[in-house]
Amino acid sequence: MNLLSAFAYLLSSVFFVFGLKMLSSPKSARRGNGVAALGMLIAIVVTLVDQKILDFTYIVAGLLIGSAIGVFLAVKIQMTSMPQMVGILNGFGGGASTLVAFAEYLRLSGDPSLTVWRGGDVGLDILITIVLSVLIGTVTFVGSAVASAKLHGIMRSAPILYPMQKQSNAAMLLLILLLGVFFVLDPSRWYLLILIVLVSIALGVTSVIPIGGADMPVVISLMNSYSGLAGATTGFILSNNVLIISGTLVGTSGIILTSIMCKAMNRSLANVLFAGVGAEYDPTVQATAQRTVIRYTAEDAAYILESAQSVVIVPGYGLAVAQAQHVLQDLVNLLTQKGIQARYAIHPVAGRMPGHMNVLLAEANAPYDILMELEQINDDFQNTDVALVIGANDVVNPAARTKKDSPLYGMPILNVDYARTVMVCKRSLNPGFAGEDNDLFYDKKTMMVFGDAKATVTQLVHLLKK
Repeated sequence: MNLLSAFAYLLSSVFFVFGLKMLSSPKSARRGNGVAALGMLIAIVVTLVDQKILDFTYIVAGLLIGSAIGVFLAVKIQMTSMPQMVGILNGFGGGASTLVAFAEYLRLSGDPSLTVWRGGDVGLDILITIVLSVLIGTVTFVGSAVASAKLHGIMRSAPILYPMQKQSNAAMLLLILLLGVFFVLDPSRWYLLILIVLVSIALGVTSVIPIGGADMPVVISLMNSYSGLAGATTGFILSNNVLIISGTLVGTSGIILTSIMCKAMNRSLANVLFAGVGAEYDPTVQATAQRTVIRYTAEDAAYILESAQSVVIVPGYGLAVAQAQHVLQDLVNLLTQKGIQARYAIHPVAGRMPGHMNVLLAEANAPYDILMELEQINDDFQNTDVALVIGANDVVNPAARTKKDSPLYGMPILNVDYARTVMVCKRSLNPGFAGEDNDLFYDKKTMMVFGDAKATVTQLVHLLKK
């Protein structure tokens, strides 16, 4: 049985690796999810059998309740709330690791009341990983909840800063490590584990609140990494190889994705976590600028589009807010039927989570071969007739090239201002999450079409069909 379990776990791990590999391409991402899910199913079944679990009452109850909640969320959660949902799921992974670590500690203690330590000599490695699992799991759970609250507007999206913030965070981390040392030296001191949880809760809050809304995609991917690391440490506690492997894969891929996101913004992870980039929009500041834009109607935009030979569409978070992805793909299909080359330009940090725009457009059945990444499409803008910006802001802001005091400075942007004509569909002139006014809106070749993205694009489709 041990040999069969080891082989099954190895097979599950292989499925995880291949599933993760498939997720690197939109064309194979769905198959990758299926392959990884099959690997997880094998791992769960083998674990239940291998651990000789005879009473499945709680497991079946949890499966039914969890499945019902999962189906409800899958049906009810809108695409605009998907980043918050991903954040919460990351948090659940961390919270589960904390609970499992506590459960294993109670089992090892030999006395559920914890009045007497009857666990004997527990390996140093197990005690250390219990502390790490509780620390990382709790920070992940609370940090993900705070990130989701920021994304949902429950908390202030802009950075929340206070004096000695970095120093206090470092002090809390040091305190947790000291408490962990005393706990490892004497595991009968159960109250130390409770203190570690309480301080970790505070650290989870204070480590995320100074991060602005524009940096939320990085936070989401980082929390995903944390949840994997928490799972891996829990695997060491349980001596479960497949949990160690899967947790390590999630943790490593999350760190790699975080690095890619930081590179896309030309910033270090430390800058994202501690610089406090972003500001609340202040309309009084904007009003003093006395700047004007050229406003156009949907009829004007339709005429220009119909005369074009090539169109590049840049989607942003405004597309998700308006739920305009389906009608936008209708516009692309219509342009293609007219012999106009139409493609999407996807910036790595567009939206509020990694791959947000890809998910939106995949839902609208956009062909994968017209979803172009920044490196693939940027040199083509100078030969493009029309660059159509739908709800994007910071990722097309020229201040990133020239304005050295801007929080966007140095960030690679999509070169939409190099196109012959630029169309921008937005509700207003409000700046993006970085709080930086966008000079693109005031360019003489920019056509500003104000209004709801879905209503505007629907009108464009109607006009082009005439």
